[in-house]
Amino acid sequence: MLTGSNNTLVAELSRGLGVPLLLLVMLAMMMVPLPPLALDILFTFNIALSIAILLTAVYVGRPLDFGVFPTILLVVTLLRLALNIASTRVVLLNGHTGTAAAGKVIEAFGDFVVGGNYAVGLVIFGILVIINFVVVTKGAGRVSEVTARFTLDAMPGKQMAIDADLNAGIIDQEGARRRRQEIGEEADFYGSMDGASKFVRGDAIAGILILFINIIGGLIIGTAQHGLALSAAMRNYTLLTIGDGLVAQIPSLLLSTAVAIIVTRVSRSQDMSRQMFVQLFSDPRTMIVTCTVMTVLGLIPGMPNFAFLSLAAVCAFAAYRMSQNAAKPEPVAKAAALPELAAPEVSWQDVDPVDMIGLDVGYRLIPLVDKQRNGALVARIKGVRKKLTEELGFLISPVHIRDNLDLSPNAYRISLMGVPVGESDVQIDKELAINPGQVFGKINGQKTKDPAFGLDAWWIDTSQREEAQMLGYTVVDPATVVATHLSQLLQNNAHELLGHEETQLLLERLAVSAPKLVEGLTPKILPMSVIARVLQNLLEERIPIRNIRKIAETLAERGSKSQDPDVLSAAVRVALGRSIVQNVAGMRPELAVLTLDPKLERILNDSTQDGASLGLEPGLVERLHESLSERAQKQEVAGEPAVLLVAPNLRPWLSRMMRGIRNLHVLAYNEVPEDKRIQMIAAVS
Repeated sequence: MLTGSNNTLVAELSRGLGVPLLLLVMLAMMMVPLPPLALDILFTFNIALSIAILLTAVYVGRPLDFGVFPTILLVVTLLRLALNIASTRVVLLNGHTGTAAAGKVIEAFGDFVVGGNYAVGLVIFGILVIINFVVVTKGAGRVSEVTARFTLDAMPGKQMAIDADLNAGIIDQEGARRRRQEIGEEADFYGSMDGASKFVRGDAIAGILILFINIIGGLIIGTAQHGLALSAAMRNYTLLTIGDGLVAQIPSLLLSTAVAIIVTRVSRSQDMSRQMFVQLFSDPRTMIVTCTVMTVLGLIPGMPNFAFLSLAAVCAFAAYRMSQNAAKPEPVAKAAALPELAAPEVSWQDVDPVDMIGLDVGYRLIPLVDKQRNGALVARIKGVRKKLTEELGFLISPVHIRDNLDLSPNAYRISLMGVPVGESDVQIDKELAINPGQVFGKINGQKTKDPAFGLDAWWIDTSQREEAQMLGYTVVDPATVVATHLSQLLQNNAHELLGHEETQLLLERLAVSAPKLVEGLTPKILPMSVIARVLQNLLEERIPIRNIRKIAETLAERGSKSQDPDVLSAAVRVALGRSIVQNVAGMRPELAVLTLDPKLERILNDSTQDGASLGLEPGLVERLHESLSERAQKQEVAGEPAVLLVAPNLRPWLSRMMRGIRNLHVLAYNEVPEDKRIQMIAAVS
């Protein structure tokens, strides 16, 4: 047992010591002289590591899958600088002995790669530095900076898109949490890449400075200390310095290229090699024009005819194959012959029942709801039903989808109980960019309104999606637009979807866990119609009925005293007060409320006629509506819920009259839990 525990401890320690040991080795390389053999091994390892990093950047599915890249970039840059220090020490100490003083790798790059000519070596080194520093590193740094800024600017729009998908039922809470985490990781990654690209830029500058320091220092040491002739010192130290610089600049160029590849890739997962081939050579016209240009150049006298004409033949063959693949006809299903049918007799089967929830679509929207084509809207609607079922506490009826030739091609219509409650148009080949209230610029598109919430929106091309998100817009596809509109309408009219059948099913489910409660409630105390009406009243005021046990217990307790659905609804609201307040104000310790001015409250109390209605003149109702609208709007701007706290006898009537005010919740005094502190912020007069 002890041996197994020791082995496990050793394995854990060995996994966590890799990076610290590498940092210690780099520190030792800066302080301790290394033999030429160790330099050969380390330079070879540096080149191999750079190649591996470049290939990983090419083959990774998306940039976030290589999230540790900025840290790796820093470590590899430090490793290369440590190698430069170690090799500089060896070159300056032993350079007078010949070009093999710093190992075989530096000697090979100094002799074989540049032919032993230090002038050629200087030119090649200068070209490598220009390519690395001016072209690759500078471009990658600029792209990193812009991408980091746009990614941060686009975060609010992406967060709004996640909230829209969550409200539409497309994703669950776990999916929303995962997508929010990905957005945070994406912002962190591109922010880190913006800083990491500065390491590569500084490394290129350090390479230039180290070159001149080594050459000047080597000439001084070789001539002054070792008595070498100026030409011999120039040859030895320059070739060693050039070899050292080339060994360092090639891995640096590979890493700069890896940085450029990572930051110029799009965020979605894709095989870069395959996507480059598909996007470059998907249109045969590209190869035809290329073949024509190569043929014309190949026929000009004095040009390398064989090379140009050979390439033209390859382009012609590629264009032919691409045209053949594009011309293959898609299989067409044979139309089935319709047999002649005798006209049947009219029967009760021809009377179609009214659909609880209906969705009619124009013919251009049929692909969205076609199951055989994996229509996106079908899955969205299932998500909406599941989400609302969980939130409201009863099963939402299936949505009957059908095409309607009376609608315009891009239109859809949502109906409840056969009565249309909403309709709009969507562009199936575009996406909707919604202005959530704060954006950083304008976007080109067809202006419209978001059908669910009435916000300003624009239909844009799919290629503009990332641009719109970076500007702060919430971008959704057509299926999500329809699903969100459907979800909003079902939430607003949930009370119409609950009938006697749904109420009976709710009580049957409750009877499994509380049989005596249901047995004593109906029909002994209350008829099913009264229970259904109470549940409808709760849903009409957007109170979920998930806690059906608490509702049934309250009805069983109060049902013997009154069978008035409004009185019973008020009693149930008091029983559910804690959850109602929590849904309105969350977990805040204090509940900020609006109250009625005592004089106004007295007028409203005097206007109550036997508790049945409020007899108010229209002008007073209009002024009260304006005052409450203004207060509710101020609370919404401050990010706080607007709560009007009134007497229990006034709450039902004020709630009905002020239902059109957005974000206003009307609560009675006895609905607020005793442990909730109340803060009065204004009295409405």
